[in-house]
Amino acid sequence: MSANSADEAARWEVLLVKAGRTKIRYRAALLGDDGTRVVVRAPWAGDEARDFGFVRFERGDVFTEYYWRDRWYAVKEVRAADGALKGWYCDVTRPAMISGAELVVEDLDLDLWRSADGIDVRRLDEDEFAASGLVERDPEAAAAAVAALDELERLARGGGFAELLG
Repeated sequence: MSANSADEAARWEVLLVKAGRTKIRYRAALLGDDGTRVVVRAPWAGDEARDFGFVRFERGDVFTEYYWRDRWYAVKEVRAADGALKGWYCDVTRPAMISGAELVVEDLDLDLWRSADGIDVRRLDEDEFAASGLVERDPEAAAAAVAALDELERLARGGGFAELLG
């Protein structure tokens, strides 16, 4: 990385789009981009803590986020402020796109959680996906989204994401 890399990394933004609208935009430090996979690190971007019941995201949490230009998902390693691993939150998305210093990802509603100990693996938001109308509007994208969730679950139950993220 060049001497300006730290300055350039500070200007990167992740833009999560859902149903054609910006869901969230936040700054992230670019850790790597090999042309296929982009890795960024960012603090919890929410204004307030969010308790899902099985995990709580809060100020001070750090997300190391892995995006692919050729895969229909993103994997986010979540650590507490003290560095303790909370787990992995995975978003099913269209493949990531880079536009200048923006990483743009379209959220397709399906998610997966894997706890740090690997005991808790759960599919999330399947009801939102069904209600989104994607199956009727874009059946090929819907099939790719379901296949991505199935792959994430298989990886999560088969020992985790080490090989994928390594």
